[in-house]
Amino acid sequence: MIFTLNEIALLLIVLLVGLVLGLIMSGRGKYKRYWRDEQLAHAQAIKDRDARLTAAQEGIAELERQSGPIGRGGAAVSAGTVHGRDDFSLIRGITPQDEIALHEAGYQRYGQISTISSEQEAALETRLGLRQGVISREEWREQARLLDARKDDEHARLYEQRTTHV
Repeated sequence: MIFTLNEIALLLIVLLVGLVLGLIMSGRGKYKRYWRDEQLAHAQAIKDRDARLTAAQEGIAELERQSGPIGRGGAAVSAGTVHGRDDFSLIRGITPQDEIALHEAGYQRYGQISTISSEQEAALETRLGLRQGVISREEWREQARLLDARKDDEHARLYEQRTTHV
């Protein structure tokens, strides 16, 4: 049997239409179901994230209620008990960079600052890039003794109004 060119073209068109209809019928909303499943999974992931976030915020609120307010001088007590180091920024003349360098040098408590020797003082001044005698002039040892004894009011009265000579 010999087919003409028109019959071959018509046969190819019918085959293509059949193929397209077959593909359409075989899906029967399969992709729509995939899309819907993806939307449901995404919504569930958002709910899970929101639940974790809410739980974390409640935990933070509970910790804040337990810790109580931190007033003047209370931060040093909290820092000392929580992190094992005192807040050297309360000492007049110590900058945040100096505080970091002091911690790196192994000074964590006011008691350590209050008992440094003159040799250690000179080494600290060199390490911190301060001029010789600044630690003595700024009375870091005396300030550290007061803060170590938790005499924050006396420290504030004596050192609050002084200027820094760095």
